This record gives sequence, C-alpha cells and structure tokens, in this order.
Amino acid sequence: MTDAIILRGVTKRFGPVAAVTDLSLAVPTGSIYGFIGPNGSGKTTSLRMIMHIILPDEGEIEVLGSRNTAAARDQVSYLPEERGLYKKMTVRRLLRYYAQLKGCRLPDIDPAIDDWMARMELPGVLDRAIETLSKGMSQKVQFVSAVLSKPSLLILDEPFSGLDPVNAHVLKEAVLEMRRRGTTIVFSTHDMATAENMCDRIFMIFKGHKVLDGTLHDIQEQYGADTVRIRTAGGTTVLHEVSGVEAVNDFGQMQEVRLNTDPQAFLRELSARTSVYHFELTRPSLHDIFVRIAKPTEEDAGAVA
Repeated sequence: MTDAIILRGVTKRFGPVAAVTDLSLAVPTGSIYGFIGPNGSGKTTSLRMIMHIILPDEGEIEVLGSRNTAAARDQVSYLPEERGLYKKMTVRRLLRYYAQLKGCRLPDIDPAIDDWMARMELPGVLDRAIETLSKGMSQKVQFVSAVLSKPSLLILDEPFSGLDPVNAHVLKEAVLEMRRRGTTIVFSTHDMATAENMCDRIFMIFKGHKVLDGTLHDIQEQYGADTVRIRTAGGTTVLHEVSGVEAVNDFGQMQEVRLNTDPQAFLRELSARTSVYHFELTRPSLHDIFVRIAKPTEEDAGAVA
C-alpha cells in the first residue's frame, strides 16, 4: 500500500517557539488516520503544513505522491476547526460555489448535492440561508462542501466538536462512507473513544514531538497490561486504601485502575475490604495512555508557577 501523506523531518517555528520538531510520519492510502494531542501540541500546525497553508522551516512534505502544492490541491479537501460559511448565501448556492471552486462540472453538482443532503439528513434546507441553520446543520453543510468534489484526501480538524450524539452519528457514518469510496481521511480529535473506534492508525503529538504512531493494538501493547476495570461496593474511596494502585480513572459506576503490583494480589486485598462485582484485566485505554503522556509533571507545574 502506498502512502497518501509522507512527512520527513519536518520542523516549524513561530519566532523562538518550535511548534513542531523533526516530525516524520506516513499516512497509508485509504486509511483513517487519527491525530491526537493536547491543545497547543502542534496538531493544527501539522495539518496546515500538510495542506500547504503554512510551509515548514525544515523537512519535506509529500501529498498524494507530489511535493508540488498545486498538483494535489484539487484532490484535497479540508474542514477546519474554525467553521466558516457565507451566512447570507443559501445552502444550494454555497455548495454549488464550493464545488465549482474544486473544478466540478455543473451538471454533476446538483445530483451530488441532493445525494449528500439525503445522507446527512438535511431535507428541505437547500433554499434556506446559512444564518438560519442550527450549529449542527451548519457543520453538516460544511462537511458536504468538503466532500462534493470527491477528494482523494480529506482532512478534518475536530469534525465532531460540539455535535449532539445524533448529528455526531450521522457525520461518523458519512466519514466511513468516504473511506469506503477510497478517500484517505485524516482527522484530529480530543475524543479518545472516537479515535479508538474509527482509526486504522493513531498518531499523537506532544509538545511538538511525535510520541505515538501505530495501530491501537500496537500502542496498547507498548504500554503493557497493567490495567484493570472494576466495580465495587466501596467505589473509589476503598481503592486508595489498597496497595499497588498507581492511578485511578473514575467513570462513576466503573473504575479503571493502573497497577504496579500483581493483579491477583490486588484482587485478594481488594476483596478483603469490599464486595467486588466486576473485575477485568485489560489493556490501557487510549484515554489512559493519553493522560499518562500529557499529564503535567511537577517540573511543568514549577515552570508555570
């Protein structure tokens, strides 16, 4: 399988600050590739360099087999985190305009618009002004504007941000449909469950450096099987009384516990203190791995102070 995107030793500075440092990665063609990382980690800077919106100070970027910005431009679509639509235009006029900008033939545009309006569950909005739409409707219209041209590469920056569960589900199905059509999809997200469930590969950037890059299985293998999921009568209170507990992630009815001891020894001690209703030895979740990497250290706290 060829790679839709290749970065080799890419660095980008803004004044004295290095937003991205010596970044190398490869995005396989036809995959869904997830970008994760804390705010300010370099995600959006990396995506904008891939889009040639900004240029790297060092390194090489290859998109769809070319280092030439113009060569790939009409084959790439970008949905930025900062949504922006012409509010006075009707949905139909706006979608026609964006499709024509990407070189779509006029006779092909309206049938494609009708198809996507149905898929996105947006009946009866084509003749409405953008400013009359709800936030969820506007986000779905902007997604349609990005896919009408049938791009080979679709880059989505926080596509599910602010959507209710129903609209998020509709958009997720649309993203999967684009992958079935052969489009390579790169998207950034703060939703670790979405990254776990949708992405073929996951990349994490932290303080401008690549810290994770691989399948979910590979990443979890790297961090071992030191995690248990439990449900007890004592909740989180009793967990802090048991030896071997390194960290607790509380989900309310269920807790995810990272151990530095033998799980069976932990279970024996826990059972002596409270009733255990559920005990499952598991790999750490992507959420837990993210927190391990990105959690501020004492040194970071001292720097802020």
